[in-house]
Amino acid sequence: MPTYQARRRFLRDHKNLTSEQVAAWEKALDLFIACLRRGRFEPSLRVKRVQGYPGVWEMTWAPDGRATFEYGDELRAGEQHIIWRRIGTHGIFRQP
Repeated sequence: MPTYQARRRFLRDHKNLTSEQVAAWEKALDLFIACLRRGRFEPSLRVKRVQGYPGVWEMTWAPDGRATFEYGDELRAGEQHIIWRRIGTHGIFRQP
């Protein structure tokens, strides 16, 4: 199981999600974790780098649902460590 942490900004953003957005996020997160285990992302998640922000990645989890993250140092050998940065709509890209 990958390890993770969430930045304060992510936690604040998450509190502002609707119940429908949270449900879509949780479903996407399950798929994201499965993809990390397999070593490749499903095209449906549209995981890609955020232009202009080295080391920052984005994942699309709904038509207007986005989350940004970065990879951190492994906390457990052989397990990816994800640092969640932002979550919300396309507007999060003003400060990903």
